[in-house]
Amino acid sequence: MRDHSWLIAAAMLAAATSLLSSAGQQGQGQTPSPLPLSSPIREKGSSVTGAYDGWYRDKDGAVSLLVGYFNRNTKQELDIPIGPNNRIEPGGPDQGQPTHFMTSHQWGVFSIKVPKDFGTKKLTWTLVANGQTNIITLHTQRDWVLEPFEDVASQNTPPVVRFQPDGPSFSGPPSGVAATLTTTLPKPSRLIAWVTDEPPKLHVATALLTVPSPAAAGPPRVPPVSVTWSMFRGPGPVTFDNPRPAVSGAEGGKTTATAAFSVPGEYILRLQANDLSGDGGGGFQCCWTNVHVRVIVKPSSGGQ
Repeated sequence: MRDHSWLIAAAMLAAATSLLSSAGQQGQGQTPSPLPLSSPIREKGSSVTGAYDGWYRDKDGAVSLLVGYFNRNTKQELDIPIGPNNRIEPGGPDQGQPTHFMTSHQWGVFSIKVPKDFGTKKLTWTLVANGQTNIITLHTQRDWVLEPFEDVASQNTPPVVRFQPDGPSFSGPPSGVAATLTTTLPKPSRLIAWVTDEPPKLHVATALLTVPSPAAAGPPRVPPVSVTWSMFRGPGPVTFDNPRPAVSGAEGGKTTATAAFSVPGEYILRLQANDLSGDGGGGFQCCWTNVHVRVIVKPSSGGQ
């Protein structure tokens, strides 16, 4: 029988190195809550933590912080209004963060544009869920810089979203409100978008995706793109007829869904478009697109 003790030792060393690296990164980028650092993943009753993805330069040169979150509940979505339990400081409590938290890890769901003199300043995002408090730090440290508009290795770019066939285009992290819709209860709002994506410009070969370079034989193959609608903010629940509608290549990338609202008010919906790099770009922060859509829901008139 062969002696595999060296394999065991190597595995233990790798695990220890990974743990130290993670601890160092957490110390630089995020302020942990008092011990225990996190609650377990379970169906309900667990915590929600902000997730700092990093910072980047917008196409106009301005600096923005990109932020997501991690809901440790597998079946419990949470609504946490802006205020003591959902605040960003200084300058808040409202800096565009979500108030509705889906399950699991959500990447780059909002961005915060910071002033030119931000420098070494920091923001903190505090979330209190199920009686558990988590705080993260948002900053512009050099080793947290992102390139969300193009993957340098493959020259892949995020999907492009439009709300009119020839209208303004949106790609990459969310910035402001991309479109505003209006409906009156109980009528649902029709959500129509055109979503397209270009293949990477350089040859990519991974376990998930193989795309030929433009010079390869045969016509270029455009990778499929998928979309997901979700609630970002609002005074009441939102029900989607199909939160993951199909994208029609025959109609220029047209995708259609509907959203039904329970109470009147102002809602913000999030449309996420992914290429085959997947959520969070497979950990490389590119290439996916998030856009925010405002829906003004008016109360019913005449009891209808």
